[in-house]
Amino acid sequence: MLVAFCLFKYFPYGGLQRDFLRIAKTVESRGHQVRVYVQSWEGDKPDSFEIIFVPTPALTNHGQGRQFADWVHAHLAKHPADVLVGFNKMPGLDVYYAADVCYKLKVDSSKQGLKGLLYRLTPRYRHFSHFEEETYGRGRKTRLMMIAQSQITDFTKYYNTEPERFVLLPPGIAPDRRYSNRPAGLGERFRRENGITPDALMLLQVGSDFARKGVDRSIRAIAALPQDVRRRVVYITVGQDAPEKFQALAGELGVKDNVRILAGRSDVPDMLAAADVFLHPAYSENTGTVILEAVAAGVPLIVTACCGYAFHVEKSGAGLVVDEPDLQGNLNRALARLLTDDSFRAQCAANARRYADTEDLYSMPEKAADVILSLT
Repeated sequence: MLVAFCLFKYFPYGGLQRDFLRIAKTVESRGHQVRVYVQSWEGDKPDSFEIIFVPTPALTNHGQGRQFADWVHAHLAKHPADVLVGFNKMPGLDVYYAADVCYKLKVDSSKQGLKGLLYRLTPRYRHFSHFEEETYGRGRKTRLMMIAQSQITDFTKYYNTEPERFVLLPPGIAPDRRYSNRPAGLGERFRRENGITPDALMLLQVGSDFARKGVDRSIRAIAALPQDVRRRVVYITVGQDAPEKFQALAGELGVKDNVRILAGRSDVPDMLAAADVFLHPAYSENTGTVILEAVAAGVPLIVTACCGYAFHVEKSGAGLVVDEPDLQGNLNRALARLLTDDSFRAQCAANARRYADTEDLYSMPEKAADVILSLT
């Protein structure tokens, strides 16, 4: 059986991209062929995958999206696949993996929504709303693999989607993130190799799109710490994005020496092992896989309530969830508490490890493969 996967761009440090690769490899491990349609691919390519690069010369994202969908369907007409799986919304999918929020909801709740009819007349809005309708609209055939219950509520509100088309997947945390699977001394070695002393308080944040992930909030919270605590802080944020604006903010607030902004890299499990606290004060976040990676690693967390996986932090007792009103103030106080109350931080870490041992945080690729292969 040949399973075709579609995603616009692959790079090794994106959450959607890592989910795609694990699902595709799971499908392949069950004896099936994998074809991938992609605009671009960064990093190693699995030799066993048939990777097809789709030309999209349009200058806009919505123009490229239309070209991508048209080209893929034209190619499939000549070179058929048994199942077509999408990681970006587009017409004609058999299965869609929903890593994004509802576009229409995002528009309604954003500054763009205030533009009302004018924004809804733009080619960009017409394209993205049409592709979303073709994926979620009532009467379509696409099975919808969801990663948060809130998504199902939102899409049903806008599209009246048939309930039986939704499949709620468990999380899919990679086994190397789990605290019990890491080599002894991993965190200590990372600290030693990166000049982080044993008495330092290491804060970690992981994720591309620094603005949306709230890196500015983290820097402001560090600047608000009492001086005796702040001088011990080493804050590392990792992701694919331009660091200059955030480095400038750290300089303005007097915490430049506390802040290290790194490009995406493969040793995140080492960093998790070394971290004292994991921060994820995002402005918006569909789920936040990195939140559960930190829980699985046994790291105390602070996250914002808008994150789809924030409920895991509350349920596990692995850290603190902050929200409006006065979100920045609440974040500042939460960080000060975790860094100054050693017993509370230790209890959060113990709660995280217990949750990692008792909850299914790992089986998403297997369940997703079950859904895909059930359509043959």
